[in-house]
Amino acid sequence: MIHYIWPIALVVLANVIYNISTKSTPAGANAFLSLAVTYLIAGICAILLYLLQDGHTKLTAELSKLNWTSIALGISVVALEFGYIHVYRAGWTVNTASLVANIALACVLVFVGFFLYKESLSIRQIIGIGVCVFGLFLIK
Repeated sequence: MIHYIWPIALVVLANVIYNISTKSTPAGANAFLSLAVTYLIAGICAILLYLLQDGHTKLTAELSKLNWTSIALGISVVALEFGYIHVYRAGWTVNTASLVANIALACVLVFVGFFLYKESLSIRQIIGIGVCVFGLFLIK
């Protein structure tokens, strides 16, 4: 059971730290330079963890397994974090911004799963989307 729970617990903990850090980014700091430093640190951490986990594998062999997704993920993560920095600079509060963004994301991903990955779409999910949208109106 722990193998099922620890990844989601890590996601929640990382998101808490992420939102606190993003909201605490100085208003006068250049967002792109801040992201560059962020990704420099992230890159160093990722390389070190790669070496600790799989240091015996040839780097070129591992690189050959990658495709367009690494590029798309890199661009989307920069856009996501740039967006969040400006969400907080625009005056959104931590408790509202994350909630609105995640509810909207969850609703959109239901349809992405249905149309792109042929996942099922139940009446319960459609009702849930309706409840979420109604909840967004109650927030503000």
